[in-house]
Amino acid sequence: MEQMKLTVLGCGSALPLTGFGHSSQVLEFRNKQFMIDCGEGTQARAVRYHLKTARLNHIFISHLHGDHCFGLVGLVSTLGMLGRTADIEVHAHPDLERLYAPLIGHFCSDFPFAVRFHPFSPHRSEVIYEDRSVRVTTIPLKHRVPSSGFLFEEKEGERHIVRKMTDAYSVPVSFMKDLKAGADFVTEDGEVVPNARLTLPPTPPKRYAYCSDTAYNEKIIPLIEGVDCLYHEATFLTEDKARMAATLHSSAAQAATIAAKAGVKRLIIGHYSARHNGDIAPFLEEAQSVFANTCAAKDGDVFFF
Repeated sequence: MEQMKLTVLGCGSALPLTGFGHSSQVLEFRNKQFMIDCGEGTQARAVRYHLKTARLNHIFISHLHGDHCFGLVGLVSTLGMLGRTADIEVHAHPDLERLYAPLIGHFCSDFPFAVRFHPFSPHRSEVIYEDRSVRVTTIPLKHRVPSSGFLFEEKEGERHIVRKMTDAYSVPVSFMKDLKAGADFVTEDGEVVPNARLTLPPTPPKRYAYCSDTAYNEKIIPLIEGVDCLYHEATFLTEDKARMAATLHSSAAQAATIAAKAGVKRLIIGHYSARHNGDIAPFLEEAQSVFANTCAAKDGDVFFF
């Protein structure tokens, strides 16, 4: 399986800070691009970080707070001025279409592509996008408004041919496709050769989970267990307990606790509160004290996994 590439366009929270834009990411794999959230200024940061958007066809909005969706109209407008012709599919809470379709219709009516809205319920986990190689499932979160995370999964690929074994059994080239799909091979003498003798298991598919915005919520653990990478909001530090309770956000330690309990391979934290003036070192230190393999995102960061 190929690596996933994650570009962080914004990892600040509601109040803008120098160097920390509103939430947005682009995940690239299997020759596709998926945008996750589209806060204000996303289109400008995509240009700043030299992100090419020719393969960006799907946008996933976690919830209807402005720092996660105010950039949608601006992004659509920018894509239109760049000569885009392919339609854009937006996956979000049902209310987003009611709020944004009139704006897009007014400002972007002469563009040669459509913006289609695909509503989902943030109250249950369901598959909201699927093609031959990729599946996207929602992750219900716990926030002041209905909020959903997203699990991006590669579908399992084909088995790997063990060439020396297929040569030994004179497996014809015409049967290789069946062999990769798991079929046993029958020789000219009628011997059944088990597939496991001729192939190796598929490469484990890559999985990425995005969980923002949310209070600490162990109910998500079964949905994200063992993922290659988890992005989990870390708006506050443990010392900010009162603000966490009032706003239903998580601390860096809580994000790390979720990562540890879910057995994920890597944790990326972000969505930092402006009350700490852009100093992310305390967030990283607090998270790493619980889960060592933690990175603190910054705008423009690119991660491979």
